[in-house]
Amino acid sequence: MNLLTNPTRILFFTGKGGVGKTSLACATAVSLADQGKKVLLVSTDPASNLDEVLGAALGNHPTPVPAVANLSGMNLDPQAAAAEYRERMVGPYRSLLPAAAIASMEEQYSGSCTLEIAAFDEFSRLLGNLSATADFDHVIFDTAPTGHTLRLLTLPTAWSTFLTTNDTGTSCLGPLAGLQAQQELYHQTVLSLADPSLTTLILVARPETTALREAARTSRELAALGILNQHLIINGYFTTVYQNDPVATAMQARMTHALDDLPAELVALPRTTIRLSASNVLGLASLRAIFGSDASIADDQTPAIHHVDLPPGLGSLMDELAEPGHGVILTMGKGGVGKTTVAAAVAVGLAERGHRVHLSTTDPAAHLAAAVMGNSMPNLQVSRIDPQQVTSAYTTEVMGVAGANLDAAGKALLAEDLRSPCTEEIAVFRAFAQVVAEGQKQFVVLDTAPTGHTILLLDAALAYHKEVARQASEMPEFVVQLLPRLRNSNLTRILIVTLPEATPVHEAGQLQQDLRRAEIEPYAWVINQSLAPLSVHDPVLHARQNHERPYIDEVVNKHAARTALIEWQNEPPTGILALEKLLTSTNRS
Repeated sequence: MNLLTNPTRILFFTGKGGVGKTSLACATAVSLADQGKKVLLVSTDPASNLDEVLGAALGNHPTPVPAVANLSGMNLDPQAAAAEYRERMVGPYRSLLPAAAIASMEEQYSGSCTLEIAAFDEFSRLLGNLSATADFDHVIFDTAPTGHTLRLLTLPTAWSTFLTTNDTGTSCLGPLAGLQAQQELYHQTVLSLADPSLTTLILVARPETTALREAARTSRELAALGILNQHLIINGYFTTVYQNDPVATAMQARMTHALDDLPAELVALPRTTIRLSASNVLGLASLRAIFGSDASIADDQTPAIHHVDLPPGLGSLMDELAEPGHGVILTMGKGGVGKTTVAAAVAVGLAERGHRVHLSTTDPAAHLAAAVMGNSMPNLQVSRIDPQQVTSAYTTEVMGVAGANLDAAGKALLAEDLRSPCTEEIAVFRAFAQVVAEGQKQFVVLDTAPTGHTILLLDAALAYHKEVARQASEMPEFVVQLLPRLRNSNLTRILIVTLPEATPVHEAGQLQQDLRRAEIEPYAWVINQSLAPLSVHDPVLHARQNHERPYIDEVVNKHAARTALIEWQNEPPTGILALEKLLTSTNRS
């Protein structure tokens, strides 16, 4: 593998949720450490699962992984980074200023922008300040799913430009003095990302059409930023020797079709192909097997799952979901588990019953349009919360309301403030609140961004309130009512979507705990793409089928009040007819 024989010092693993970024980043880190290189592995995902994959407790600073010499790991925790950042800004003044002034400073640094800039600040320090990682031969970044990562990788340019052109001395973070000191660091971060001798961007994709399209989009957008040294990994490629196994041949055909239609941006990239593993990738032995010659060791010892043990199909939830006649339905979970497909299927089911339905998404890398394939049907409206569009509308609104009575200097100051990269986060939050408000009169089905981004969106709700109140003269009613509406189980129902695998189930379990801390109770869990109801004979698929058993049991017996299960589909579940089929499956063959 070229990536391992001559790797650059910095490696970024990015791609759609669920494509195996963490597994491959960990496997690369372990392989390089085994070669005697000193390696730092960093997760930028707010919902990081490095700890589970490596079997080690990691913190917000480099922590040695006990079982692997030369390897250290860390999670970029936005909350912890924000607390450290806040103290770094306020601490020097504690003995110099009165308590009221300190309290005012802490208030300035308590907003949502601080959360983002703090995580970004730490990310820039690792990337732009080479002395910060001088003890390591390689720094490997395991990033959050694409949309969040694109945001992270574009921020160095955005903040660097903002600081260069801002002559007012203020920002959504308050005084810019602290940020100005970081300007050189951000500039160096931009240079590091674009230096092909220093940095390689590894695009990870499953051999599936949607994942490959998203990888192509990421490739284009990062190339536009000057990040040209890119490498493609096709993860989970499967071929079967059992031509009489319809499921196996259908899976192989789906993958072959997707690769035959590889987007042009990806064709010319250096490529590595990793075969589909027979089991979950957890622990060092399985990580070392990824780049070995025996990555598909089948395990046929576990008895097959009995169909009678399985939860019912997705259609079993529809009567209760439809009963109120209106409301908000959100799909949440790890990236790549099928939240968009489940949201689209539920929306189609509700529209078929004659209800007006608005299907929308907060995912910056959404593929709702692909899910419905441009098909239309009565009562169904499909839209997307476009960050650029809502930011433009929000900026116009604030200038029209808050800027209406300002003089020219005041308007210039407000306009400068709104050009801050933080404004996009506020605008998306407001648009999310506005769509939720529609659930008072009709059905709203929202496909949310992957877990980490969604947690930040919900956790930061009160902070966003403060931010919106600061920039606008009046708090809109739909923002004021957002949290009460999400907490109202008679109005809002959350479907947690997962795959029958360790990491998606455990991450979804953590998401459920986070929601409960916010006083939001999930309505049901949906286990997607399960092989369990199917008759399979291929040894790899049979082993994967049996590995699903403990995770299905865990969902049913430990986490969920209600559970539905969707079997793996021979054809991609896109288009109205395919989505309708998901609602009629009973999981009884």
